[in-house]
Amino acid sequence: MTSAQVEQAHDGEEAVRDGEGYHRGLGARQIQMIAIGGAIGTGLFLGAGKGISKAGPSLILAYAVAGFVIFLIMRALGELLMYRPVSGSFSEYAREFIGPFAGFVTGWTYWLFWVVTGITEVTAAAAYMTYWFDIPQWVSALIFTVVLYGANLISVKLFGELEFWFSMVKVTAIIGMILICAGILTIGFSDAGDTASMAHLWNQGGFFPHGVGNTLMTLQMVMFAFLAVELVGVTAGESKDPKTVLPRAINTVPWRIAVFYVGALIMILSVVPWTSFHAGASPFVVAFEKMGLPAGAGIVNFVVLTAALSSCNSGMYSTGRMLRDLALNNQGPQFFTKLTRSGTPLVGTTFSAALMLVGVWINYQWPGKAFDYVVSFATISGMWAWIVILVCQIRYRAKSDRGELPKSEFRAPGAPVASWFALAFIAMVIVLMGIDKDARVSLYCAPLWGAILAVAYLVLKRRNPEAAAFRRR
Repeated sequence: MTSAQVEQAHDGEEAVRDGEGYHRGLGARQIQMIAIGGAIGTGLFLGAGKGISKAGPSLILAYAVAGFVIFLIMRALGELLMYRPVSGSFSEYAREFIGPFAGFVTGWTYWLFWVVTGITEVTAAAAYMTYWFDIPQWVSALIFTVVLYGANLISVKLFGELEFWFSMVKVTAIIGMILICAGILTIGFSDAGDTASMAHLWNQGGFFPHGVGNTLMTLQMVMFAFLAVELVGVTAGESKDPKTVLPRAINTVPWRIAVFYVGALIMILSVVPWTSFHAGASPFVVAFEKMGLPAGAGIVNFVVLTAALSSCNSGMYSTGRMLRDLALNNQGPQFFTKLTRSGTPLVGTTFSAALMLVGVWINYQWPGKAFDYVVSFATISGMWAWIVILVCQIRYRAKSDRGELPKSEFRAPGAPVASWFALAFIAMVIVLMGIDKDARVSLYCAPLWGAILAVAYLVLKRRNPEAAAFRRR
């Protein structure tokens, strides 16, 4: 599965193809930006407004604590990736360390997560376009979907290049906001110059203005903002030098969270009191308006558009590879195994893109609660991948310590205690989701999806009971 051979490309350059048929076309620059972009999305640019209104400045602490847990998850993933870097890594590790049914559930659940995310993000991107152009949203949604679909079919390198520039826009926007806020705090320019102060973090009702309980209730939204940070694991099978590039990307998680989430919120809430923010409005847009910089609204709209397209682009990439991994293990239709000459999963990507288009149509036809319920499932399905990563790392570490498997070159710090702590934290977030009536529907959807997968698994196993995919390794 992990052996690689070098094939001579038509243009005279060396194109590396791994044992699964993929081309290792993602370089260090692209992997780093994919890792950065995975931690920055609409959860920060839009969702943080609701979190600030609920928790005030203490949202900063929520992001910091959750960010620490995300780092533990990523280091656990890194240990597994250095043991065996494969595309479709989550389901592969679940299959090896938990069992064939866990691999089946993980692969299909992560695929569904990205299909649902892609549907919401391409729809959001189409809505953002109306800020500048008076065109029907379905036209923009169709164009975006077709363009991203085509880019993903051409080559993995083009996907990586698109994701690099999408991430660059997001990173530049946040750094720009931080620098502007720093200038206001030190020099005092703009309309907010006379009132800007770090004291806003504790003078407007305290650091916990609505109590610790409300801060805890924001953790589900905070964790949602971090969903997709694990995407770097899916790129393992197509990284040119995974054993060097992936550890570097994972080790940058702490400073990415410290700068882009904690740092950005500290600066924004120091310049503009937290009472100025509300749900449904981007804190970045509100901050620009309070500073007397109305042009910032258009800039932020462009950045949020980029974030949505980035997420949809990632969805196109990951769904095709998850379907192919399932098919290679006889846990999905065999036609999903087909690759293009450039090494991209043609049928899997096409099938997922088609569903994303159907989802956009459904969204416009029935934009009621039913669609919202499907979208809410993204949170719990995304966290399932994190749970699987942690459980697999715990079991792998136990086996490697006993000498049954080779030890990873990139061991997770504090494991297995740190991994158990991360699992407990995720469990707490799930309990909080059950308490929150707006998020509770996610927990209702999970058993239904599990029942569907259980029936499908039994049918496939009955048809081919001797297949390796249905036997514990």
